[in-house]
Amino acid sequence: MALGGIGIGILGTLIGAGGGFLIVPLLVLLEPAWTTDQITAFSLAVVTANASMGALSYWWQGRVDPFAFPLYTLAAVPGSIAGAYASAYIPRPVFDPVFGVLLIAIGVWLFLKPGRSEDGRRTGPFERILIDRSGKRYEWSFDPRIGFAGSILVGFASSVFGIGGGIIHVPLLSTVLGFPAHVATATSHAVLAVTAGIATVVHVIHGDFRTTWPLVAAASGGAVVGAPVGARLSIYVPGAIILRVLATALALVGIRLLLWH
Repeated sequence: MALGGIGIGILGTLIGAGGGFLIVPLLVLLEPAWTTDQITAFSLAVVTANASMGALSYWWQGRVDPFAFPLYTLAAVPGSIAGAYASAYIPRPVFDPVFGVLLIAIGVWLFLKPGRSEDGRRTGPFERILIDRSGKRYEWSFDPRIGFAGSILVGFASSVFGIGGGIIHVPLLSTVLGFPAHVATATSHAVLAVTAGIATVVHVIHGDFRTTWPLVAAASGGAVVGAPVGARLSIYVPGAIILRVLATALALVGIRLLLWH
């Protein structure tokens, strides 16, 4: 479980998704007796560990947008709390196929429309310039209101499905709002650390870790180890490749989930 956590930590941080999109379908396939809230709780706990360590690495690299991070965290938090409560009322026969279709839809859309992934683009009136620790300059503009509204929905959907939100938030930032891919993945990861953490606390209060906590601890420990590696690798991987790796992974996992179901 710890080795799997390391792999999830590396890939989840590299593409800014936290790894929940891999954890949830794997648990659906391997643990058919688990309830929806057990699966989402497990995933969110590991995502929290991964995103927290990955976000620290991205902050050190200077790639987290200090304006968008608090704004979109504030928007996503209420949705993440509501989604954590809602997950207990969603039966597995409904959860599995809906989650599979969601993954495929996002994957296809992101693969076909990755946008200008390296330098960002202008999609709104608010100008942003960010220079990371290596001296690379990122410049783009966007409409914060669109991102705020989208982040509310991201918080809810990510918590309901236990995926943490990165697979939805990264496409929102990079494709809709025009963020450079490297800034989108880093900023999404920072938001993810907060929202997934809050949703995890809700699951702790519900007692959803009573029987799974040893596995959660092992996978979370692995994710903490893998996260800095993924952040480091992201320096050398072009933004368009990051987004298309994310898109391909989403579609393949979604198809596998539907076929199994």
